Amino acid sequence: MKILFLGDVVGRAGRDAIVARLPGLRRDLAADLVVLNAENASHGFGLAPDMARAFLEAGADVLTLGNHAWDRKEIVPYIEGEPRLIRPMNYPPGTPGRGATVVDLPGGRRALVLQVMARLFMEPLDDPFRAAQAELARHTLGASGSVQAIVVDIHGEATSEKQGFAHSFDGRVSLVAGTHTHVPTADHQVLEGGTAFISDAGMCGDYDSVIGMQKGGASIRFWRKVPSERLAPAEGEATICGVLVQTDDATGLATAIAPVRVGGRLSQALPS
Repeated sequence: MKILFLGDVVGRAGRDAIVARLPGLRRDLAADLVVLNAENASHGFGLAPDMARAFLEAGADVLTLGNHAWDRKEIVPYIEGEPRLIRPMNYPPGTPGRGATVVDLPGGRRALVLQVMARLFMEPLDDPFRAAQAELARHTLGASGSVQAIVVDIHGEATSEKQGFAHSFDGRVSLVAGTHTHVPTADHQVLEGGTAFISDAGMCGDYDSVIGMQKGGASIRFWRKVPSERLAPAEGEATICGVLVQTDDATGLATAIAPVRVGGRLSQALPS
């Protein structure tokens, strides 16, 4: 199976790039499953239902959120009725939506996608390790298992926590991909037990920016510790960032992981 995982979509630049280029990218990479983090799609803060629908129509199978999940209030009723949109599963009980979903794929295959939010330098949510452990206990991975792929989006600030999470579940999931910091890391690898990992998949947005936001307003906040104007997304050409993972059909574990960077200012990268 080929899994395309794309990092945080930021603002109009990121939205337009995904809607325009994801259909062709999915076709050219022959991706069986596409997972997209969409929590910054609406002006950099949250996701609106019409944007979610546009991403799904463009070819995303599952959308994930994060710490900006609730910035657009209209997402609350939408997430209750759309199983392809998930939020971190370690939010407290009673939080709207769900933290995991199983997707039916062509050929009778199924994939589990789940999201957790890390806790270092983030909101103090429930334990992401134990939340993932409980969900994974309900599934078996592989050709004869209940799912043929398992993808985890760990949304967090600290690379150490993301790495610790990945090693904790090495051999039990197909891919652990970090999101949130908006900068693609160069540590993509297949771990010893067969789980593909990257500390952060990067963002789908304009990199002539401060993590997707216009440079002036974002930079001045580091000079002056006083409130300034609301941050606004940069609007130049976006780079679509993520990874493509190849899994073994028998085990569901990864055999290869490669970076994906298309358009915009960053060096381009596509799997050979």
